[in-house]
Amino acid sequence: MLITNANLITWETPNRILENHAIYIVGDRIKEIGPTKALVAKHPKTKPTDANGQYILPGGICAHTHFYSAFSRGLAIPGDAPKDFPEILQKLWWPLDRALDAEAVRYSALISLVDAIKHGTTTLIDHHASPNAIDGSLDQIADAVDKSGLRGVLCYEVTDRDGLEKANDGINENARFLKRLRANPHPRLAATFGLHASLTLSGITLQACRANVPDEVGFHIHVAEHEADQYDSLKKSNLRVVERLQKHGILGPQTIAAHGIYLDAREMEILRETETWLTHQPRSNMNNAVGAAQVESMLRLGVKVALGNDGFSNSMWDEWKAAYLLQKIETRDPRRMNGSLVEQMAAYNNAQLANLFFPAAPLGQLTPGAFADIVFVDYKPHTPLTVENLPWHMIFGFQSSLVTTTIVGGKVLMKDRKLQTLDEDEIAERAREIAPRIWKKYQEEAAKAS
Repeated sequence: MLITNANLITWETPNRILENHAIYIVGDRIKEIGPTKALVAKHPKTKPTDANGQYILPGGICAHTHFYSAFSRGLAIPGDAPKDFPEILQKLWWPLDRALDAEAVRYSALISLVDAIKHGTTTLIDHHASPNAIDGSLDQIADAVDKSGLRGVLCYEVTDRDGLEKANDGINENARFLKRLRANPHPRLAATFGLHASLTLSGITLQACRANVPDEVGFHIHVAEHEADQYDSLKKSNLRVVERLQKHGILGPQTIAAHGIYLDAREMEILRETETWLTHQPRSNMNNAVGAAQVESMLRLGVKVALGNDGFSNSMWDEWKAAYLLQKIETRDPRRMNGSLVEQMAAYNNAQLANLFFPAAPLGQLTPGAFADIVFVDYKPHTPLTVENLPWHMIFGFQSSLVTTTIVGGKVLMKDRKLQTLDEDEIAERAREIAPRIWKKYQEEAAKAS
């Protein structure tokens, strides 16, 4: 594939913006980058794909999401509205995940993947839960990711909240899927070991999880999303959450700790010392009214902070905007959360995290040898766009509706806003047929929990 007449945002270090350039792709990698005229002359037998002056940049990466949340859209929560995050879990998320069956798991994933392709998000790190459909659930999601053409990092959320048998089933599902990918590697699928949160995990279960995963495999777990996680950890172990997880061998350079809103200074130091990843999900934090993580302090300390969406839409530029604005309202200081910090998290740190799971070639940059995961953006700036002011163009100018083409591993998944690998109408129609069954089951599960 030869893409011509493009303005490239390379996300190298340092970043470059290259006007009227071309990209030559062979297989799933970028082979060459150069001026359009030069590459057209060098590859006369390759029919060019004309970008018509659009911006081309690496596909977006989401560091923490939940495909299984798709059927929550428009769902009515019975009774009084939840007053805090623990009630949101008890009244919404836990009854909903118990309502999912195998077909709903698959269509939850497909709905999310359609959304990702349309919004130019090409790599997603998912965190799954379906307590009444555990066995094979990661295969259902993997098949959907494979069909979509996107990249996915999958795991099952182990928890004690549904009993010891299902906790063991979750452990087995993670271990089975990890074994599957070791035996049959897939270029666009990877796995980690999922845990819900310290507050729903006993010490015995944490030990069992650690014992069932090789040392080189990390974990994906919610950490201190609400004060309740800290209170529970102190009650169980006389340790704060991060200290408790460290004691059980959960932390490390392959582990993702999501949220980290209620961490003290020592916990932040432990994350840095263990090289554990911390993901920030500002839209979700605002929606759940749980507060704002001290991401500026953690970045300054040297914690590896990445950007996720926690199951919100897969428009990662909306997450950029929320990350930029949340710290300002939290601190009532417009100087907080410089756009360059958002860029560091969302572009550079997310790429580094994704590369842990897909190490065969660089991700998140337009350079020869990198994976050809790219998006076309029909953005026409009315002020100069430079490397120095790019983050503010991204935050205030780039919109998901401007994505026209999405390519992963050299394969076109959407061209001129038309999906190529997934049938959005069929997926939406079947999901609407499934939804009443899932919502009815949700109401039954919510009634049991009340």
